[in-house]
Amino acid sequence: MTTHTQRPAGLELQCVNAVRVLAMDAVQKANSGHPGTAMALAPLGYVLWSRHLRHDPRDPHWPDRDRFVLSCGHASMLLYALLHLSGYAVSLDDLKAFRQWGSRTPGHPEAGHTAGVETTTGPLGQGVGNAVGMALTAAHLASLFNGGGHAPIGHRTYFICGDGDLMEGVSSEAASLAGHLRIPNLIGFYDDNHITIEGDTDLAFSEDVAARFESYGWHVLHIPDANDLDLIDRTIRQAQDAAATRPVLVIVRSHIAWGSPNKQDSHEAHGAPLGVDEVRLTKQKLGWPSEEPFDVPDAVRAEWAQAVPRGAALHAEWRETWARFAAARADAARELERRWRGELPPDWAGGILAWTAADGSVATRVASGKTLNAIAARVPELLGGSADLAPSNNTLLAGAAAVMPGKFAGRNFHFGVREHGMGAVLNGMALHGGVIPFGATFLVFSDYMRGSIRLAALMRQRVLYVFTHDSIGLGEDGPTHQPVETLAALRAIPGLWVMRPADATETSEAWKAALQRHDGPTALVFSRQKTEFLDRTRFAPAAGVHRGGYVLAEAAGGVPQVILMASGSEVGIALAAQRLLAAAGTPARVVSMPCMEIFAAQPRDYRDTVLPPAVRARVAVEAAHPMPWYRWVGDAGEIAGLDHFGASAPAERLYAEFGLLPEDVVARARAALSRA
Repeated sequence: MTTHTQRPAGLELQCVNAVRVLAMDAVQKANSGHPGTAMALAPLGYVLWSRHLRHDPRDPHWPDRDRFVLSCGHASMLLYALLHLSGYAVSLDDLKAFRQWGSRTPGHPEAGHTAGVETTTGPLGQGVGNAVGMALTAAHLASLFNGGGHAPIGHRTYFICGDGDLMEGVSSEAASLAGHLRIPNLIGFYDDNHITIEGDTDLAFSEDVAARFESYGWHVLHIPDANDLDLIDRTIRQAQDAAATRPVLVIVRSHIAWGSPNKQDSHEAHGAPLGVDEVRLTKQKLGWPSEEPFDVPDAVRAEWAQAVPRGAALHAEWRETWARFAAARADAARELERRWRGELPPDWAGGILAWTAADGSVATRVASGKTLNAIAARVPELLGGSADLAPSNNTLLAGAAAVMPGKFAGRNFHFGVREHGMGAVLNGMALHGGVIPFGATFLVFSDYMRGSIRLAALMRQRVLYVFTHDSIGLGEDGPTHQPVETLAALRAIPGLWVMRPADATETSEAWKAALQRHDGPTALVFSRQKTEFLDRTRFAPAAGVHRGGYVLAEAAGGVPQVILMASGSEVGIALAAQRLLAAAGTPARVVSMPCMEIFAAQPRDYRDTVLPPAVRARVAVEAAHPMPWYRWVGDAGEIAGLDHFGASAPAERLYAEFGLLPEDVVARARAALSRA
């Protein structure tokens, strides 16, 4: 347990007030931001970061560091002040450039942009789910690698959340899962300041938060006075003890903009500068020795700077722990290091399945399940689960144990019907490192987790999504389950790969491409209905998947008059239309476009080879909204798609009613040829 050397009370108070002053000054200089929460929670930040948090400012990526998540990301100046004062690479000039172009201190914390920021927060509630994912991953890795007197994984995850975080449903989903699983070493602080942007929280929020979290299975503690440093210290120690067996929530009663003579406990201090005069009056009330902006006494800076040698000592102690572990269990140490580096095992691609005619026609969700299991047998860090749809998503890992309450060594995660919570947890798992997480649901329900998917893309995290039942092809379940507009919406997210393979072979290649990607998330989109087997001795090799789009079937004579494009199950429709056109003397090329994002990133000459500019007659077919295809069909092209909802009926009838049969594609090809 961390020991605390007694310091002069006045100096500790100045260390706390330094956070308040820097937050006020930065927001005032930017003329925008949220000073109130940073001022309210400065005492908690000081005690946690100076006495308890295991971190090394000189090595923010130390694998066994404690994780700290500021879920209420609008209070970013709390985090930036803590990082600056503790000795991270966040300078005073960075604080002065708060919210400005090119600065290390954007309005909300961004992972990978600022040293010491563990995750991107701002959309409320997401950080709670991220913290759950981080703690869950730590518990999983500890179950695998700790033992025999060695504990290379021994860190905790802390988060701070506010009223807004707890109002958002994503935090409820994640907290419910965390309590059910009894995730250890997860400690949250709820800033109970009674204030929202619109006014007092009683306008819309009056629940008993303690009772709610206790019902989830969390241990709940209270700090009735956010300015009582000793009470904060004692409560954190109690939380650490209790967190050995289940998550802990500490409810902290604070006062927004504490110290401001005229704006304390006012919603006016939530999301706006205090004003030059109020900043001056607040500094006077706090007894701050200077009214100059960003002026922090040398003694205060020296006291905060103790975080550097303290962190170095903690890090050195862990290195000794690691050295003993590596000496005793060399293979395990090498495996853990490989996982932390994000490298795949050398022979992992040997698990990629090769499909033959004997396999017949299969739904791509079935091909995905078999491919996933084949790869997982060689990639032990690949793990995840479904939002209560694993048998339908085909995402159960055969022979692997399930993660259960207090048991974290398994690889099958049961997220329950909690898509948004699942998405936020997956982000936390990826951010923690050491695992490659996947999560699954029906494609239409990806809307429930869109906020988390967007953040995974923004953070460039290696998260895999398995989305099945991808179109009206699911049939009788009807329009509530038929994701007409979802592909277009997902394709609009920058940095997200949306891969919709046409057959089993493309499915295997899509999984391979997704596993090899390190710079962002991938949505793997699969059909419920069967897709025809494409004999790759007759059609182009599926390696073209790795270029996003490729010529699957060339026109007779190699000179097409029209190009037919499709993804997923509609590729078979395009091939059938090609045959009809050929019989009528019109040579057509079929292009499979499993991933528009990858194709768009290819060199212009490759794209022009696949889609020659001279061939203006183009038809795209996809049982979804046509919007993404306009880019590729050009001004003379046609799109067979759906700009309306589906219906409840057998899939064959739906394709006929909505103009998605081969004959319909031929008619559109004729129309495109007439304009070309």
